[in-house]
Amino acid sequence: MQRLIFAFIAGGLFGAGLFISGMTDTTKVQGWLDVFGNWDPTLAFVMGGAILPMAAAWAFTRGRKPIVGGEFPTPPEPRLGRNLILGSVMFGAGWGLAGLCPGPAVASLSYGGWPHWVFFLAMLAGFGFAPMVRSQLDTAVPAE
Repeated sequence: MQRLIFAFIAGGLFGAGLFISGMTDTTKVQGWLDVFGNWDPTLAFVMGGAILPMAAAWAFTRGRKPIVGGEFPTPPEPRLGRNLILGSVMFGAGWGLAGLCPGPAVASLSYGGWPHWVFFLAMLAGFGFAPMVRSQLDTAVPAE
């Protein structure tokens, strides 16, 4: 039960942070990507505000155990591979076209209207479809 309470609080803080920072506003995200038009550089501050504390958190958790049990995740593999590159391209394309990524998509469901629900349902379909595409790619061209 304690884990669920911490998860609920962390999720609420994450969603509130996305809302306050404007990450649930699709025009703000697309404005960041519009470098030759009406460019909005504020996303750089949001990214820095996420990356810097996460780097500190990785350093702080080294050799420690979580308060509510379990294990901290291992740091990601530093090598570039087909899965990382393909996933990054697909993520970036969806992010640029829709102006949302998974976290803000969920956070905006309560007020974003039907376009946000369409995006959310398409995202869920993509989550289900991705393993099939990956297995087809692994069959056609084995990963190194």
